[in-house]
Amino acid sequence: MSEFLSSLDHLRGQMADTHGPLTLAGAPLGCRPLLLAALAGQGRTVYIATDDAAMTALADALHWFAPEISVLCFPAWDCLPYDRASPSLHVLSERLSTLSSLASVTKGPEIVLTTANAVIQRVLLPERVRDIALHIAAGDTFPPERLIAFLQANGYVRVDTVADRGEFAARGSLIDLFPAGMDAPVRLDFFGDDIETLRSFDPANQRSTGTIETLDLLPVSEMLLDADSISRFRGRYREQFGAKGTSDPIYQAISEGRRLAGMEHWLPMAETAMATLFDYFAASDLILRDTAVDEAMRSQRDLIDDYFANRQRADEDNKSNYRPLDPVALYLSQQEWQDRAERWPIHAVSEFDQPESSSVIPLEIQSARDFAPERGRNENVYAALAQHLKNLAAQGHQVLLASYSAGTQSRLAEQLRNHDVSNLH
Repeated sequence: MSEFLSSLDHLRGQMADTHGPLTLAGAPLGCRPLLLAALAGQGRTVYIATDDAAMTALADALHWFAPEISVLCFPAWDCLPYDRASPSLHVLSERLSTLSSLASVTKGPEIVLTTANAVIQRVLLPERVRDIALHIAAGDTFPPERLIAFLQANGYVRVDTVADRGEFAARGSLIDLFPAGMDAPVRLDFFGDDIETLRSFDPANQRSTGTIETLDLLPVSEMLLDADSISRFRGRYREQFGAKGTSDPIYQAISEGRRLAGMEHWLPMAETAMATLFDYFAASDLILRDTAVDEAMRSQRDLIDDYFANRQRADEDNKSNYRPLDPVALYLSQQEWQDRAERWPIHAVSEFDQPESSSVIPLEIQSARDFAPERGRNENVYAALAQHLKNLAAQGHQVLLASYSAGTQSRLAEQLRNHDVSNLH
């Protein structure tokens, strides 16, 4: 692995010196965690995956291959365009946690993983994200009712027992909450209006696991219901949809400071302006995308246009009180994306080899052996695997076999020993 990483030491500099997008050819999916780790060793590297499943798989592999590198994930909303449902609290909290990290000073190498759907969606301004964190510490005077008001206004859901991000519970002098960007919930113990202690705890058994000195508390909703946001929303909604819109459930709920499912789809109306994820990156950041991202974006835009047309048609026929915003208010257009991709530049990563040219860097990394032909011929796959391992060993290679579980690992080892593979560790 170290030989592979050292062979890529020059790559980031080569890509930084180019004036246009490059294609890294011959980079199978399995090698990309190592590729990103090598590139991120000298700064921030951004990778746009095709979808959330690909992003999550890559993040899991990076935590194993490069545990010393900070990995941030920025997922897309997990709801349909123009939906009456909101994104899940887990997704919203992860998005805001990542935006908050990106809006602060980067310390050390960092990898940012996102998706085609996420990168074309407009987001809160960086300065807005920097201003919304609530900083509290043990010993602070902070009335519990003020904290509860903050939590309710910023997307937290009140429950009896906290178990997931975006939830809080209040009982007596204790307030439990699970903040965005944290791996465990926090328990605040008040004495009157003073915070006596901050402690992390295990949501499974509710037992304390440690003491915390300070806490930067982020919202878990991108729709922030402060007085200015509500005022902006009310004025813009009336301006765009007229007096008839004032009876809409979304208008009435936000006017009263109440959260309503699906309200995030009117987010631009509550903000002074919207940004894109690119506004959080520096000129020195390296951005790459899977070659299938362009097609994924086209499919998502088709879906957005279809849902917008259906909502708009229902509104015009007075069959619905759902008044959709124009797609350009919420999403990057195809032209905006192309301008960004060319100006940044955003480099492509392909698993296939391509003819060498001034815009292609051939990595020539071989894909892992595929035993599909043996399966198709109903041959013994374990015998083929055993022979392949013997061939690699004869060539002086060390082989790492990964399994889904300890049980799978045990069964695989047994099968290989049955085929005379004895040097297993």
